[in-house]
Amino acid sequence: MRAVSQAARTALAAGSPWVDTAPNYAYGRAHEELRLVLGEYPTVRVATKTGFFTAEQGRTALTEGVLTREEAASRHSLERHFVRWQTERSLAALGRVDLVFVHNPEHHGHGLDRAVLHGRVREAFTALEEFAHAGRIGGYGVATWSGLTSGALSVPELLTLAQQAAGSAEHHFTGLQMPVSLIMDAPITQALNGGGPLVQAKDAGLITFGSAPLHGGELLDAVTPELVNLIRPGLSAAAAALLAAGSCPGLDVVLTSASTREHWDDVAKALAAPLTARELRKVTDELAGE
Repeated sequence: MRAVSQAARTALAAGSPWVDTAPNYAYGRAHEELRLVLGEYPTVRVATKTGFFTAEQGRTALTEGVLTREEAASRHSLERHFVRWQTERSLAALGRVDLVFVHNPEHHGHGLDRAVLHGRVREAFTALEEFAHAGRIGGYGVATWSGLTSGALSVPELLTLAQQAAGSAEHHFTGLQMPVSLIMDAPITQALNGGGPLVQAKDAGLITFGSAPLHGGELLDAVTPELVNLIRPGLSAAAAALLAAGSCPGLDVVLTSASTREHWDDVAKALAAPLTARELRKVTDELAGE
């Protein structure tokens, strides 16, 4: 069994309700490998993305007339025809998709007029509205790294773009994904204070996802025994960091991975009893004072 399939099988066997993937993950093999596992878990919900693509996928899109040579070289596109093409391929590879995230729409946003960036997002939304309206996907959303923290995008603006794409107030924009961790902790402190994008998204009825809760593994070395004890004594560094992220107000799903069932069970046990707002604020205050 390949690594992607084995990791997915471990997560699903442990009861994970969501699988989050993308066409460019695992050098472009993630979708095909995941399909081998998804059939065994028909109730798990599947989220994928559109925007980034591998060099090989870009060459295929170029050959099929979906991208120009310049667009293929950029390895990221939100053009409406490309979003349609990539989503069709994702559906064919995975078999079913509940949510399609527009992946890092801010990727080409540096130096762009905000109106141009928003126009590109609206184009992608328009393509995904077609799939959702036809019942081929459950909905769509945005998975961003810095778009919401840089000011390039906001939740109210995304909701407006979705309404414009749908042509009415009834749209299929249903999910928001952004980094939430003890390193990228602005969403946590904002939510504790009753504001920020996660609270706005929840108030709008969106499903909220926290990505990179271990910040690419960087937190495993940064979480000291003292910090673990402040979060919850007896946890591993990984479980403590994940518990802090997963306790963020307004966050529905914390996205993580683990190599063994024991690691999954360790995390699941910690997340089953989230920190209170008071306990979480002690953690963020401690970090802010360092």
